[in-house]
Amino acid sequence: MSTNTYERVNVTLPRDTLRLIDRVTRKKNRSGFVDRAVRFYVEKTGSANLKKELRAGARARAERDCTIAEEWFPVETDA
Repeated sequence: MSTNTYERVNVTLPRDTLRLIDRVTRKKNRSGFVDRAVRFYVEKTGSANLKKELRAGARARAERDCTIAEEWFPVETDA
């Protein structure tokens, strides 16, 4: 948990979702569970988005990178 100050908010959840939360945590610790779940989701989503952007960038630069590699290949074989 972070050392940030806390702020009370009201969140409306479907009853089934609340039951799921209660199955894996104590009722007194719902806030902690929601905090961890949100942080986990944001981290995973951010990681997935970063991977997606890296793949797109690699595809966009693939032709250029192959050309550069081909230009330098004779230099490496002569060394």
